[in-house]
Amino acid sequence: MADPKFTAGEVAKIAWLTARMAKRGIASQTVYQGDLQRKVEKVIDGARKREEEQRNSK
Repeated sequence: MADPKFTAGEVAKIAWLTARMAKRGIASQTVYQGDLQRKVEKVIDGARKREEEQRNSK
C-alpha cells in the first residue's frame, strides 16, 4: 500500500519519532524501539484513514 500524502503535522510527528529512534540507537545498539515504531505506524494509518475519508466525501 502506498503512503498517503501527509499533513505538516504528520510529517513533524514522524520526524520527531524518527529522531527519538535514532537517539536510542546511538545510546545502545540493543535497545527496544517497537513502541516508537508502533507510534509511527499509527500516524501513517491515521493519515490513510483521513485521506480515504476525504476521497469518500467528494
